[in-house]
Amino acid sequence: MTLAAWVHNIDPFLVRFTDTFGLRWYGMSYLAGFALGYVLLRWMAKRGSARIPVHRVADSIFIIALGVIVGGRLGYAVFYRPDLFWSFSRSLPWWDLLDLSEGGMASHGGMIGIGIAAWLVSRGFKDDTGVRRGRTPVLHVLDLLCLLGPIGLFFGRIANFINGELLGRIVAGPGESGPWWAVRFPQEIVAAPDGRLSTDHLTPELRSRLVQDIQPLMLPGDTLARGYARMVEAVQAGSAEKAEQLSRYLTARHPSQLYQALAEGIVVGLVVWWVGRRPRRPGVVGGWFLISYGLLRILTEIWRLPDAHFDIGRPGGLSRGQWLSALMVLAGLALLAIVQRRVSPKLGGWLVRSPAQPGDEQRDQEPAAHEPQ
Repeated sequence: MTLAAWVHNIDPFLVRFTDTFGLRWYGMSYLAGFALGYVLLRWMAKRGSARIPVHRVADSIFIIALGVIVGGRLGYAVFYRPDLFWSFSRSLPWWDLLDLSEGGMASHGGMIGIGIAAWLVSRGFKDDTGVRRGRTPVLHVLDLLCLLGPIGLFFGRIANFINGELLGRIVAGPGESGPWWAVRFPQEIVAAPDGRLSTDHLTPELRSRLVQDIQPLMLPGDTLARGYARMVEAVQAGSAEKAEQLSRYLTARHPSQLYQALAEGIVVGLVVWWVGRRPRRPGVVGGWFLISYGLLRILTEIWRLPDAHFDIGRPGGLSRGQWLSALMVLAGLALLAIVQRRVSPKLGGWLVRSPAQPGDEQRDQEPAAHEPQ
């Protein structure tokens, strides 16, 4: 514990094969979310609370995974980093839009991708004869995904914390004592395109001292940014001395990623699983997901500081993420209002086993066109 705030020292790599390539916690978090989603969706399908054939659960999870990844990345580019569409490099994967090695996903974009994936799953799947079977209401599929969504959101926010990205608001400056719960992230000092370090938050004296601390770690040909990276790697390897040195140049911040993991993963999860415990009209669980997620996202964004290229100011006192979340709340309220006016059978209900639910074999005997919409 340094200056009453912990210096973040978690290596983003679970296993490192080279300096820049290996298994990252970020990717493993997505894998864990999809794996648990598969287990839960299969369990609900077997109970009859999910109108997806058990033998099509793996196909459904694959489609959902594509929706999350493609939607999340495109949403990140559209909402926050449009320059990724025309940025290229000389190394794999060449197109920066495809470079997910250091994160860069937008949860709002991922939800749009999930909506498209739900529509694809709701259409059913073609059998060996080319006939599409197993059609189910798209709102029912969305309800199921809203039960699984908080799991992925939880793991994603934990991965954000491990990566040291989406930083929280500052509670103490460099060299100042911070609260015990605050975190000092080495990732707040980033490399500039010319190989220097972006240290605008430091005084000239602290910048000079930082350079002096970095120089012993630099090899011939290293830029200052590479030397700093070596210092961070030493901290991540467990060097208390380097952590002590580095803490003098870092601000203490709210661990907003953990706040959002608790809010979006645990609290939203409790809300939707409580609502979805009994059969509901398709769309009810989804409406409550949108409302609870949107409200909690608006709340937790109070302690989250947008990155420089994300910051568009705060029109109306709200950040971009809060405005997007406010639209989600309105969409959730509108969905609930529409659902209440519709006459449709109640589906789902993970707490109630549905023995009357047709099995996989019976459901696949009839073409999709004859199944209820």
